[in-house]
Amino acid sequence: MKKVILLLLVLAFAKALPAQTIVDPTLDYYLPTTVSYNSDIPTPQEIIGFVPGKWHVTHDKLVQYMMVLADKSDRFTIENRGTTYEERPLYLLTVTSPENHKNIDQIRKDHVAATDKDQVDNSNAPIVVYQGFSIHGNEPSGSNASLLLAYHLAAAQGPEIEALLKNTVILLDPSLNPDGLQRFASWVNQNKSKNINPDTYDREYNETWPGGRTNHYWFDMNRDWLPVQLPESQARIETFHKWLPNILTDHHEMGTNSTFFFQPGIPSRTHPLTPAMNQKLTKKIGNYLAEGFDKIGSLYYTEEDYDDFYYGKGSTFPDINGSIGILFEQASSRGHAQNSDNGVLTFPFTVRNQFTAALSTLKAATSMRKEILDYQNKFYQDAKKEVRDGAIIFGDHMDAGRTSALADILLKHNIEVRSLKNDISKNGKNYKKGYAYIVPKNQKNSRLINAMFEKRTTFQDSLFYDISAWTFPLAFDMDYDEDASLSDSVPLKLNENLGSNKINSYDVFQLSDYAYLMPWNEYLTPKVLHSILSKDLRAKVAMKKFSINGINYDYGTILIPVKGQNIDSKELGVLLGKLQSDNKVKFTPVDTGLTEGIDLGSRQFRDIQQPKIALLVGEGINPSDVGEIWHLMDQQYDIPVTKIDLQDINRKDLSRYNTIIVPATYGSPENEVMDQLKEWTRAGGTLIGYRSALRWMSSSKLLPLEFKRTENPTKNITFEQRNDFYGAQRIGGAIFETKLDRSHPIAFGFKDDQLPMFRNTTLFVKPNKDSFKNPITYTNSPLMSGYISSINLETLKNTVPFQHNNYGRGDVIGFTDNTQFRAFWYGTNKLLMNAIFFAKEM
Repeated sequence: MKKVILLLLVLAFAKALPAQTIVDPTLDYYLPTTVSYNSDIPTPQEIIGFVPGKWHVTHDKLVQYMMVLADKSDRFTIENRGTTYEERPLYLLTVTSPENHKNIDQIRKDHVAATDKDQVDNSNAPIVVYQGFSIHGNEPSGSNASLLLAYHLAAAQGPEIEALLKNTVILLDPSLNPDGLQRFASWVNQNKSKNINPDTYDREYNETWPGGRTNHYWFDMNRDWLPVQLPESQARIETFHKWLPNILTDHHEMGTNSTFFFQPGIPSRTHPLTPAMNQKLTKKIGNYLAEGFDKIGSLYYTEEDYDDFYYGKGSTFPDINGSIGILFEQASSRGHAQNSDNGVLTFPFTVRNQFTAALSTLKAATSMRKEILDYQNKFYQDAKKEVRDGAIIFGDHMDAGRTSALADILLKHNIEVRSLKNDISKNGKNYKKGYAYIVPKNQKNSRLINAMFEKRTTFQDSLFYDISAWTFPLAFDMDYDEDASLSDSVPLKLNENLGSNKINSYDVFQLSDYAYLMPWNEYLTPKVLHSILSKDLRAKVAMKKFSINGINYDYGTILIPVKGQNIDSKELGVLLGKLQSDNKVKFTPVDTGLTEGIDLGSRQFRDIQQPKIALLVGEGINPSDVGEIWHLMDQQYDIPVTKIDLQDINRKDLSRYNTIIVPATYGSPENEVMDQLKEWTRAGGTLIGYRSALRWMSSSKLLPLEFKRTENPTKNITFEQRNDFYGAQRIGGAIFETKLDRSHPIAFGFKDDQLPMFRNTTLFVKPNKDSFKNPITYTNSPLMSGYISSINLETLKNTVPFQHNNYGRGDVIGFTDNTQFRAFWYGTNKLLMNAIFFAKEM
């Protein structure tokens, strides 16, 4: 009997196994059956060699097909808006009727001009739809569906497509993340079997670290629509402001066991600055999506899970700019077919759903054309009624580089920025000409300005899909005042709108035969110092304040003596002059070592060692945190870092490096790795750890810490409410005030004793019993902007985000918080650089 039962169980299990023969898709599987197609337009398979869905399209093949369509179809034009970090092109296709193409520049101008008019007749105006695909490279069904959408738009025939093209301008962005798409497609194609195996354990469905989600520097580019720090973002933001599309679709993927989601999301999680009509129109568009999915029998859901709060996401950024952003989330096969709770989820099925969503959106756009165009006009007219006269001033009178970097972001968003006419003081803050900018409040993008500058601490909902605060002047550690006067401003000079590297260059340089002094306040001083040290030149750092020739110098001032260098005084002067001009730093020549305070020959000037940096990467380490550090060093400071895989570290000679950076980790390294890091640090190395890495650094006694724990009583919480309760205890991303001890090397280069810091962890560290070992401390009222539960806020008060420990002859440094968050948190970048350059003085 037991054998019979066992046999029945085996047979039942065998029946439950999915069939290994998964049929290759045909074009008919995707395309509407009621539409005929022009045979003169090549199908995707005629150009790339396969029907979409059989293989994952690589970016090069995707581009190849789009180029052919642009050549063959008079409905298409194509433009290259720049390149990624890996120098892949960022193509955009403009799709509309041939008649519209003949007048496309005027159509664009008229469309944008309509947003400036009090009254406008939109009866005959075309609607503009931006369709963007797969900003996450390993969410590829969108980009693969763009092949089918492009073919349909180029080849479909009949009155319906003619009406669509006449009444719509489609901005088709087939790959928002070319580098990530190429990485992921290569992975799954390399691991595909002839007999497709949907077993979730198969290597095909488990990418190697860091995966294909991100761009070259491992950034999640769907968080960069507002900061615009990456070339891909800069290209699409320029297109957005150039066209002001009415609808922007953002095609994503989610967990394999889900179905299909389209917005609106959870109503209570919409940003208060977004008009209510925006969400009503989003819901009405959703009716067309539901109709499209009902026709093909696909399951879907809406008004759950996702939100519309952070304006740095692709589906939310349009909402503060008079457009309607729509998020699509398709359950992901993460390869060619995978078992799921809903059966075998095939890649072609996911592609068909994305194609259906794209077509349904266009149907909604044409049907709701006038209503949506009228909404956009009303958005800007209402914004005009809200604005007041006056202006916002921001700046750091000791750091032109960081100030101009913020101005550059505003300029990229078509926000008017003006220069300061003369030095002024306001509410105890000094604003210096050339180091401050003024933003008029009464301008077209006033609502966007509000979104970028607002500080918000009260919320309708306590759950956030992303961060709850991004206040830009706080992110840049800027002095700012929202009650400034336009009379203190003048228009930018001609070259000032060309980017941050063109504003306020220093061109005059005086030579010295004795020494040069460089204050440490400017943003690019770490880049300059590294350049000096990399040429085997000597430099020292001032541990105390001093004055010379009537100029006051702060902690952290860099001294470059002329004598004893490996080049003569003239060569040194030429080198420093070029560094000054290129990087907006200031070298002051001096002809004596006698000062008020520490003399230039004092022991309080300490030698600085050239950093030789290793950055740990690989399985067990947060790739986003790694990418942000790598990007900061490589792109901002031109400081080389060696990326060493955590799994290989035992086979490396770490004596080559004097600094090792450990980003946030998942769990702890192996004991052998821990022992190796201890030995290396004990011999004189500087070990810098971030966020969760502090747990094992503390338990291993590398950096002894005492963590502060919270108690979250779950009284009166129902089973249904449990996830929301725990979710509300997360710090998704908010801004908090800290107090600095500016005499400590970690605080060198900061002009104030108050510093806003970004935090998205619940890692709370108690201060050291010795006060001088707590140079950065959260204040007693730390919340500046964003959401934090009352329990966590009480716990955070007076804790410390930084600690240092001497370990043998080495140094161990820990940060509880991310000091280079998403590449736009300029205000705390120097904390990491101080840890690298000045650890030996701590």
